[in-house]
Amino acid sequence: MTKTADFDLLIVGGGINGAGIARDAAGRGIATLLVDQGDFGGATSSASTKLIHGGLRYLEGYHFRLVAESLAEREVMLRLAPHLVAPLQFVMPHVPTLRPAWLIRAGLWLYDRMGGRSSLPRSSGATLRADGFGAGLKPEFTRGFTYWDTRVDDARLVIANLRSAVEHGATVLPRTRLVSAQREAGIWSAALASSDGGRRVTARVLVNAAGPWVGDVIGRTGGRMPAAKVQLVKGSHIVVPRVHEGEHAYILQNTDRRIVFVIPYMERWSLIGTTDVAVDNPDGPWAITSAEARYLLDAANCYLARPLAEADIVWSFAGIRPLYDDGKGDPAAITRDYALVVDEQDGVPGLAIVGGKLTTYRKLAETVLERLRPWLATNRGPWTADEALPGGGAPPGDLGRDFGGGLRQGEVEYFLKHEWARSADDILWRRTKAGLAMTPAERKSFAAWFQGIIPGQGKSGGEAG
Repeated sequence: MTKTADFDLLIVGGGINGAGIARDAAGRGIATLLVDQGDFGGATSSASTKLIHGGLRYLEGYHFRLVAESLAEREVMLRLAPHLVAPLQFVMPHVPTLRPAWLIRAGLWLYDRMGGRSSLPRSSGATLRADGFGAGLKPEFTRGFTYWDTRVDDARLVIANLRSAVEHGATVLPRTRLVSAQREAGIWSAALASSDGGRRVTARVLVNAAGPWVGDVIGRTGGRMPAAKVQLVKGSHIVVPRVHEGEHAYILQNTDRRIVFVIPYMERWSLIGTTDVAVDNPDGPWAITSAEARYLLDAANCYLARPLAEADIVWSFAGIRPLYDDGKGDPAAITRDYALVVDEQDGVPGLAIVGGKLTTYRKLAETVLERLRPWLATNRGPWTADEALPGGGAPPGDLGRDFGGGLRQGEVEYFLKHEWARSADDILWRRTKAGLAMTPAERKSFAAWFQGIIPGQGKSGGEAG
């Protein structure tokens, strides 16, 4: 006999995919619970290159469906979250020995058209002048190409989706670990653990959106490892003082046929990334290595008029991407597409997500709900493409103490009350990036103040270089 469940849907993982699924499901009237062992967006989803983009380089791997879907989603996100997603022009200096001009033109022609109607300008050739598209580059780079994509605040995109999920009735629990789950009497029975103690909940369907820990959660839920294996790939980024004038970004071809982005970041800095390094352990260390830092510096220095040194790095961050292993040995060549693996036993379904990218999270959520339609009855179909994401932000009025880096006490109190922040790092490096603009003394002072508000949670500052 089937028991009555507490929830229709239990989602494990509060990164962008889990947040998007929770929002979509709750908006369809599905009783939804989402849990994450740490902070929401605290792992892979806050360690991206901060782009909503089609992935121009994926065309070389013939991933046409992924690029087309990503470009279409780019347009949707410009409508849904104009406060988080903004157009960004990219400049690619031409290096004839790496890729011929005709190949780049052909790729850009496809890129302009694959996603359907776009509100962004189309690509073009460009003359690289020191006071324009060649700013900061060596004078030998005189010709290139431009195209448009969009930038995003990745961590805040996660929070906006979760705020929307809660507004539609979802329950979300940060810092709550799934200890185990098993199928009993036609439903899932799950043991959860947090600092408040343990509890048990039941659900009709379980979705494993644990990202790098997808395999671990499969083991804790008695599931079968999917035929599509997970390849963990570390991507690292560095932040340096601004390397060029102008609001455009650079996409730089490297001699290993990878590309490296140089993106204006928070007015005073440039973000350079990313690397692709295969790793075995999802638990870390999640820090850039000296070899990765040297790789990014060398790639950028091939183009920059003023070479960068390791001493120029003011911040670095790294994340582990759980890619769908399609059998290609080179981490850079592994597809960024996603696979959904349904494991039904005794009429009780579980679904695991392998791979995926920030850009396609909303479409992935729609696909997950469609796959689960036989078990999650709802009268509402897809809806998330038509409702804007919450704007968020602190309430107007006296914002109180100035902690430095543009961070004020009123904002901190808002993050604590409405956005599940519980540590200084949650605020300095995810809800905001104020830690980058603060001095070490200011970060230390904020951590001490924060520890007085929430004892034992004030540790901070470890992510700055």
